[in-house]
Amino acid sequence: MIERPTGIKADKTARIFTVTWNDDHLSNYPFGLLRAACPCASCRGGHENMKPEPDSMVFLKMLDESGSTRISNVVAVGSYAVTIVWEDGHDYGIFNWHYLRALCPCEECRAKYAK
Repeated sequence: MIERPTGIKADKTARIFTVTWNDDHLSNYPFGLLRAACPCASCRGGHENMKPEPDSMVFLKMLDESGSTRISNVVAVGSYAVTIVWEDGHDYGIFNWHYLRALCPCEECRAKYAK
Protein backbone atom coordinates (compact mmCIF):
# COMPACT_ATOMS: atom_id res chain seq x y z
CA MET A 1 0.00 0.00 0.00
CA ILE A 2 1.27 3.46 -0.87
CA GLU A 3 1.37 5.80 2.13
CA ARG A 4 -1.09 8.65 1.77
CA PRO A 5 -2.62 10.88 4.40
CA THR A 6 -6.38 11.19 4.71
CA GLY A 7 -6.15 14.00 7.25
CA ILE A 8 -3.56 16.46 8.55
CA LYS A 9 -3.87 18.77 11.56
CA ALA A 10 -1.36 21.08 13.25
CA ASP A 11 -2.43 21.78 16.85
CA LYS A 12 -0.45 24.90 17.74
CA THR A 13 -1.53 24.81 21.39
CA ALA A 14 -0.47 21.20 22.02
CA ARG A 15 2.43 21.57 19.52
CA ILE A 16 1.47 18.29 17.86
CA PHE A 17 1.21 17.64 14.11
CA THR A 18 -1.22 14.78 13.48
CA VAL A 19 -1.53 12.73 10.31
CA THR A 20 -4.21 10.12 9.71
CA TRP A 21 -3.04 7.66 7.05
CA ASN A 22 -4.97 5.66 4.46
CA ASP A 23 -4.27 2.48 6.45
CA ASP A 24 -6.00 4.11 9.47
CA HIS A 25 -2.69 4.61 11.29
CA LEU A 26 -2.50 7.80 13.35
CA SER A 27 0.88 9.58 13.61
CA ASN A 28 1.47 12.29 16.22
CA TYR A 29 4.61 14.34 15.65
CA PRO A 30 5.92 16.85 18.20
CA PHE A 31 6.75 20.10 16.39
CA GLY A 32 10.37 19.86 17.64
CA LEU A 33 10.78 16.44 16.00
CA LEU A 34 9.55 17.77 12.66
CA ARG A 35 12.01 20.66 12.79
CA ALA A 36 14.90 18.41 13.88
CA ALA A 37 14.11 16.12 10.94
CA CYS A 38 13.69 18.87 8.34
CA PRO A 39 14.51 17.18 5.03
CA CYS A 40 16.00 20.22 3.26
CA ALA A 41 19.59 20.08 2.02
CA SER A 42 20.64 22.87 4.37
CA CYS A 43 19.37 21.10 7.50
CA ARG A 44 20.68 17.70 6.33
CA GLY A 45 24.17 19.08 5.71
CA GLY A 46 24.15 18.93 1.92
CA HIS A 47 22.55 16.95 -0.87
CA GLU A 48 24.87 14.01 -0.29
CA ASN A 49 23.21 13.44 3.10
CA MET A 50 19.65 13.32 1.82
CA LYS A 51 18.01 9.90 2.15
CA PRO A 52 14.43 8.60 1.77
CA GLU A 53 14.16 8.04 5.55
CA PRO A 54 15.08 10.38 8.38
CA ASP A 55 18.31 9.88 10.27
CA SER A 56 17.59 7.87 13.43
CA MET A 57 19.44 10.48 15.50
CA VAL A 58 16.54 12.95 15.08
CA PHE A 59 14.58 10.92 17.62
CA LEU A 60 17.20 11.77 20.24
CA LYS A 61 17.22 15.53 19.62
CA MET A 62 15.24 17.73 21.98
CA LEU A 63 14.64 21.19 20.56
CA ASP A 64 13.42 23.94 22.87
CA GLU A 65 10.31 25.89 22.00
CA SER A 66 11.21 28.87 19.85
CA GLY A 67 10.28 30.41 16.52
CA SER A 68 12.21 27.58 14.88
CA THR A 69 9.88 24.97 16.42
CA ARG A 70 6.54 26.76 16.05
CA ILE A 71 4.56 26.05 12.90
CA SER A 72 3.22 29.08 11.09
CA ASN A 73 1.64 27.28 8.14
CA VAL A 74 1.49 23.96 6.29
CA VAL A 75 1.44 24.11 2.50
CA ALA A 76 0.58 21.26 0.12
CA VAL A 77 3.23 20.37 -2.46
CA GLY A 78 1.28 18.77 -5.27
CA SER A 79 -0.31 15.54 -4.13
CA TYR A 80 2.87 14.02 -2.72
CA ALA A 81 4.09 16.19 0.17
CA VAL A 82 3.77 19.21 2.45
CA THR A 83 6.13 22.04 3.30
CA ILE A 84 6.06 23.29 6.85
CA VAL A 85 6.54 27.02 7.29
CA TRP A 86 8.15 27.78 10.65
CA GLU A 87 7.76 31.05 12.56
CA ASP A 88 11.46 31.81 12.05
CA GLY A 89 10.79 31.86 8.28
CA HIS A 90 12.35 28.50 7.41
CA ASP A 91 10.25 26.77 4.74
CA TYR A 92 12.66 24.75 2.60
CA GLY A 93 11.89 21.20 3.72
CA ILE A 94 9.53 19.13 1.61
CA PHE A 95 8.09 16.32 3.72
CA ASN A 96 6.97 13.72 1.17
CA TRP A 97 4.51 11.10 2.38
CA HIS A 98 7.06 8.28 2.67
CA TYR A 99 9.51 10.44 4.65
CA LEU A 100 6.75 11.69 6.93
CA ARG A 101 5.47 8.18 7.62
CA ALA A 102 9.02 6.95 8.28
CA LEU A 103 9.34 9.81 10.78
CA CYS A 104 6.36 8.60 12.82
CA PRO A 105 7.63 8.26 16.40
CA CYS A 106 5.33 5.40 17.42
CA GLU A 107 6.82 2.04 18.38
CA GLU A 108 5.25 0.24 15.39
CA CYS A 109 6.70 2.65 12.82
CA ARG A 110 10.07 2.86 14.57
CA ALA A 111 10.38 -0.94 14.22
CA LYS A 112 9.26 -0.86 10.60
CA TYR A 113 11.35 2.08 9.32
CA ALA A 114 14.39 2.17 11.63
CA LYS A 115 17.62 1.59 9.76
